[in-house]
Amino acid sequence: MQTRRLGNQGLAVSAQGLGCMGMAEFYGPTDEAESLATIHRAIELGVTFLDTADVYGPHTNEEFVGRAIADRRHEVVLATKFGIVRSADPAYRGLRADPAYVRQACEASLRRLGTDYIDLYYLHRADPKVPIEDTVGAMAELVAAGKVRFLGLSEMAADTLRRAHATAPISALQSEWSLWSRDIEDEVVPTARELGIGLVPYSPLGRGFLTGRIRRVEDLAPDDFRRASPRFQGDNFQRNLDLLARVRELAAAKAVTPAQLALAWLYAQGDDVVPIPGTKHRRYLEENVGALNVTLEAPDLRRIEEVAPKGAAAGDRYANMAFVAGKTPPR
Repeated sequence: MQTRRLGNQGLAVSAQGLGCMGMAEFYGPTDEAESLATIHRAIELGVTFLDTADVYGPHTNEEFVGRAIADRRHEVVLATKFGIVRSADPAYRGLRADPAYVRQACEASLRRLGTDYIDLYYLHRADPKVPIEDTVGAMAELVAAGKVRFLGLSEMAADTLRRAHATAPISALQSEWSLWSRDIEDEVVPTARELGIGLVPYSPLGRGFLTGRIRRVEDLAPDDFRRASPRFQGDNFQRNLDLLARVRELAAAKAVTPAQLALAWLYAQGDDVVPIPGTKHRRYLEENVGALNVTLEAPDLRRIEEVAPKGAAAGDRYANMAFVAGKTPPR
């Protein structure tokens, strides 16, 4: 397995990570035995950069990942996140990142993960009520205390990223980035690179859409959160299927799967990019790892750009884009 560096603080990770969110909820039925086997197979393949968050479950995903790596903690680079809070209302999402909560959330994650340190600790979303300097300052105290090794942020605007990095060194920025989500290329990616911050694309396969396995909305489980996503609804869904058809043609010409083409495109964006495709199945994990062996030449990249330019996907990424922007949604 290749390794890549995130940031300038010394964090080295496998060139591909594993997003563990779907092992807890959101993407239909879960199978704990298969999810456990998937994590263990990932480690065997050298995919040792594991990503979770306290909000997944909530809390149960951290507990599961902690159990999965209990006897091999030293083999993995463990990332988790805090800052999104949930309530008894399953639809509610709030934001909290005051210094007291930073410390409280970290202690709770350490306990659930069954470890005494977190390799990469992300602020999941900015809290509009708290200056980013206060939040990151408290996160830096966790580094000084030895409870966290490196700091990260998720879904931050360029200005927020700059202010955060001026407070304490940020090693990684996790944001949605894929062939159908390219908006961060305008300001966020250049700012991260100016500051020496590594890029960790989540949903690099467009929440599974770019795999080509979702042909109808009915292919999704009744409780799958993607049913409420604008990109999976109405005319947007058909327009995105048309986009996918063109991606499939390019993949076939390279004798690779659409998922492998989409991941290879991200790798070609720079050696500071480490995507974390999520899966709870070993066969899809192994397919994703195969993308590391796909080489895209300049003509390939030009054709991909023609097929999937910025803004090609139809519909917003989330039903509530105000929340992604760091604004508390209505209760």
